[in-house]
Order: sequence, then C-alpha cells, then structure tokens
Amino acid sequence: MVDWQIVLVKIATMFLVIVAGWVVRRRGYLPAETTSILSRFVIDIAFPALVFTEMLRTVTLSALREGWFAPLLMGVLIIIAWLAGLLVAPFFSRGEQKKTFVFLAAIPNWIFLPLLIVQTMYGDAGIRTLLLDNVGAQLMLWSFGVWLLRGGVTPREAARNIVTNPGLIATAIGIVVALLIPSSHNWEMAEHFSGSPASLIASAVVQALAIVGSMTIPVSLLAIGAQLGDLELHMHRPSRALWGVLLARLIVGPALTIAVGWVVLKAGVNVPEVPRMIGYLIATMPVAISCSMFTERFGGDVSLSAQGIFYSTLFSLLTVPAFFFLIQRLGL
Repeated sequence: MVDWQIVLVKIATMFLVIVAGWVVRRRGYLPAETTSILSRFVIDIAFPALVFTEMLRTVTLSALREGWFAPLLMGVLIIIAWLAGLLVAPFFSRGEQKKTFVFLAAIPNWIFLPLLIVQTMYGDAGIRTLLLDNVGAQLMLWSFGVWLLRGGVTPREAARNIVTNPGLIATAIGIVVALLIPSSHNWEMAEHFSGSPASLIASAVVQALAIVGSMTIPVSLLAIGAQLGDLELHMHRPSRALWGVLLARLIVGPALTIAVGWVVLKAGVNVPEVPRMIGYLIATMPVAISCSMFTERFGGDVSLSAQGIFYSTLFSLLTVPAFFFLIQRLGL
C-alpha cells in the first residue's frame, strides 16, 4: 500500500471514530460535561504521558541534532498558512470577521489528527518529529495566534501560557531524562530490567504512563467528535466566509506549502524525508479544534469558528489524501 492510500485509510478510520463521538453526543450518551472531562483528560494527562514516554524511548543526542529544526518548521508552516489566509480573506470576509478568518486559516489540527497517520507511516521517528513540531505549534498559537485574534499579546501572558502547558512540560522533562539517563530508553520494556529496585520502580512507572498515553488517540478522536456534535452551527448552508475559510485552510494553504517545498528542494536544501512529509501532512489538516476555545476567549467570530472546524474536518476526508497523492506524484 502506497503512502497516499495509507493516509486515505487512516483518515477514513479516524473520521469513523469522530463520527461515533458525534453520534453519542447527539444522542445524549455523552453529555457536554463528560466531553469536557475527556478533553481535559487528553490534554492534561494522556497526551503528556504519551509525550514523556515517547521522548524517553526515542530521544538521543543524534536524533535531536537531526530534528532540532522541527519546531521552527512548524512555525514556517503556520506563517505560510497565515499568508494563504491573507490572500483569500479580502474576497470572503469583511471588518472584524477578517481576524477570525485569518486565524482559522493559519492554525491547523497539528497533533491529534496526524498522530495515527504518522505513527503508522514513520514509527518512532515520526512520533518524535510530530511531538517536536508540537513545541513550535504551541509557541506560535499562544503568541502569534492570540495576536491575530486580539491584535496584541504581552510577552508575560504568552510565556505564562507556554510554561504551564502540560504537553510542553512533558516534552522538556522527557528530553532531559532521556539524555541524562540513557538506560531510560529501556524502562518501557520489561525484558530489559536491570534488576535493581530503582530500575524496577522506574519501569513500572513508565509502563503505567505508556498505558495511559496509549489512550490519547482513541479518546481524543471521540472527544473531537463529541465537541463537533456539541457545536451550534446556526445555519442550513455554508456562508461565504465559511467557504473562504475552507478554501484557504484546505486548498490554498496546502498548495502554497507544496510550492514553497518545491522551491526549497530545487534550491538544493536537503530536508530529511520524515520531517518534510510530516510538514506536508500538517499543512493539509483541517482547522484545529482549539480554535473554537481561542475565538471565544480572545475575541472573534465564534460561529464562523465552529462552522470552520466542523466542515473543514468533514472535507479533509477528501482533500488530505488528494494532496498526499499529488505530493508523491511530484516527488516532493
């Protein structure tokens, strides 16, 4: 099975789980309070546990030397998507709505939707790269993203939100432990016990965290579906602004990223395959679920945000595999 077919199958698989979450929310089996708890569980517990154990298992000095630029690459991807939003926005939005329009175009679902695809296609190297990408994405979201919506953000406010982010804390701790204690790479595997009491305790803790971390993908997809089922769209057909968001997020942004990638490769810049392909994958993703929370918290068109999340997630079932097929045909 070639890569674009893997992407198609995984996108379809994830979409079915998301639909299941949507159905159980709509039918009342999963109330809003439970959905909120599931989301907090993923963000504050399961995902940090996944990050920490993956960092222990995959991080080495050589791996960091090869992938140090991943957070920077994520920043570049968001800037390209922002430019795509700026190009499209004048034709589809007016006034204050333009801020929300550009924000939705700029911020992709960079972690929970790509996670299963990356895990299948690139294994440990892919997961490590995606988690390093998350560092850059969080930095951009809490600084540049807030600035897009509100027109300004203080360095102190951005720093406070960044340093208290559970995923970033887990990333930093995991990297430090992996580098300072090389034997920690084996803590998750029972067959590599050294027999010492400290090793036994560390292995038990890390294996427990790995079990919790393994819940990240299924629970996050169910929570995404439930969140989508909880959105009040207030519409019977997409508005002009919504069509513009879909165009910018799912078509223009990915196309512009592919064009930049082609220029970079033609210029002789060597970008390793795994971070390059993961970058393309993230560029094709729909609007991030967190955009709804950000537009409500920092000012913006909440209705357009809800619609953008729902419909971009729906149409990404077609656009993501199509772009990945194009990328492979072009040899990028």
